[in-house]
Amino acid sequence: MSQTKDIHPILSPDFLKTIPNSPGVYLMYNRAGKVIYAGKALDLRKRLASYARVQGAAHAKTAVMVSRIARVETILTRTEKEAFILEASLIKEHRPKYNVILRDDKNYPLIKVTVNETWPRVMMTRRKMKDKSRYFGPFSSSTAMWSTIRLLQSLFPLRRCKGAELEKRSRPCLNFQMKKCLAPCMGKVDADLYQEMVRDVLLVLEGRNRELSHKLKEKMALAVSRLQFEEAALYRDQLRALTETLEKQVVAGEDALELDVFGMVRQGQSVAISVITVRHGRVLGQQVFFLAEPVGEDSEVLAESVKRYYEEANFIPRELLFPLLPDDHQLLGEWLTERKKQQVAFKVPVRGDKTRLIGMAQANARQVFSERDAKEKSWDVLAAALVETLHLQRRPERIECLDISNISGQQAVGSLVCFEKGEKSGKRYRHFKIRTVPGPDDYRMMAEVLERRFTRGVAEDDLPDLLLLDGGKGQLHVAVDLARRFNLEDRIELAGIAKEKGQEGEKLYRPGRKNPILLPRHSPLLLLLMRIRDESHRYGITFHRKLRHKSAFASEIDNIPGVGPERKKKLLQVFGSLTKLKNASAAELAAVPGIGPELAETIARFFKGEG
Repeated sequence: MSQTKDIHPILSPDFLKTIPNSPGVYLMYNRAGKVIYAGKALDLRKRLASYARVQGAAHAKTAVMVSRIARVETILTRTEKEAFILEASLIKEHRPKYNVILRDDKNYPLIKVTVNETWPRVMMTRRKMKDKSRYFGPFSSSTAMWSTIRLLQSLFPLRRCKGAELEKRSRPCLNFQMKKCLAPCMGKVDADLYQEMVRDVLLVLEGRNRELSHKLKEKMALAVSRLQFEEAALYRDQLRALTETLEKQVVAGEDALELDVFGMVRQGQSVAISVITVRHGRVLGQQVFFLAEPVGEDSEVLAESVKRYYEEANFIPRELLFPLLPDDHQLLGEWLTERKKQQVAFKVPVRGDKTRLIGMAQANARQVFSERDAKEKSWDVLAAALVETLHLQRRPERIECLDISNISGQQAVGSLVCFEKGEKSGKRYRHFKIRTVPGPDDYRMMAEVLERRFTRGVAEDDLPDLLLLDGGKGQLHVAVDLARRFNLEDRIELAGIAKEKGQEGEKLYRPGRKNPILLPRHSPLLLLLMRIRDESHRYGITFHRKLRHKSAFASEIDNIPGVGPERKKKLLQVFGSLTKLKNASAAELAAVPGIGPELAETIARFFKGEG
């Protein structure tokens, strides 16, 4: 790809004269030097000039973005297609604030099949990793997901034990006794038969149930012809369960139908996108995305959404349905066709069954706004009650909670969690290792963490409306003193929540108030604050346990330069114990695979105290 790069100070007529009428990509930076928008154009000068004419309510978000531009960088390409590909990689790299970044509105579960393992498993996960496993979903309903897993477990008794490597057992587990596992750990199943079952699992998850149904009928008939009636009964039961599942699935058209259906609804400045997945004529699931204030017209936002959705997709269907054609749909279609290595068609249906699918996708997108509106109304009531009950000066749109975790001062950590409008905001969670407090002193530990939090918050103008502390008057006094030192008394509200003791109930403490605030046990306000406090406990204890585990398994070997986890494992496998390793000669160490003479000398010197 041939590219030339120029950096320009700001959008202006003089600047625009320097931009060629050529294809390319433009990057918009703010004053902090961060990319806030990346776009591509067939004619860079014409495209950038359009931003100078942005005005009116319809372009309010674009106008805000333009007002924050400090400089523009352009990258020229030979063709619009090159610009299209480069734009995608730059958005992926910089994740600009004003570009469409698809974040699932919910953390939907997935089904994972560990096909990369010798004896694969079927399991639930919420994280898609690059581990060569097959992932299916996401499932909008966890009930539907678990129902699918239970069906698969009843049809195909694959192993359920944890661990990628299968450990040999002297006796099979209870699942084998209940005929829910084939016990590969005991060598009771042929590897080829097991892998065939895995392939059948994949057929179900890919929506190819009819293909599997036909396969099971053939197997049943063969078993009957061989007078293997017990085996035939097994295939009959599998077939019956599969037929019941087929009857429950929504039929979207003929068996060969393979498509994704996009719905898009705008409400004010916000946009909701839904994607319905149809495979082999049946609706398998759907995903929804909420875009708070995307930049661009509907067709542009839809085009960006399609790009983001298929950037890392494992599968691209032959046909995509839309309520309106995306911007640059021909270029977008070429890109998807190249990725699939098969023609991908874009269609806007106006009649027939496919218009029903578009209607379903549009209804799902509208539902996103309905759910958000309901959450907003619920939060309005809670926020108003918090202001009144805790005597706050402002609505606590953003609440952070700090907790300290330690055992007698060991492996001490501070955990900070954040809730925005009553919902978790995981991107703002933070862990703090205690650096300056050697012993068990919760007050000094809290002071250290608060000082670090307030220092960053003031520097970045990034502070919560309400900071909740896990503790009573003592912890609250520490926070009040720190807030006063940083001149934050008028910028941040403080409160403490003390753990329940006996029948007293939870106690809420506020600065300037002698007695705690006591709320009824089932008060929605108390339940919210307890939920936030408990989340900080969970987050802190998880990190604390990791540190303890790491410390417990630490060894002198970890301090030897050039010896990592793999070499450490090899050394201990060869010598059997740390004592034998310490007494080994340089020649014996050099004989260990992956060590070599030079590293062997380093290890020997280290244990003699010469390292």
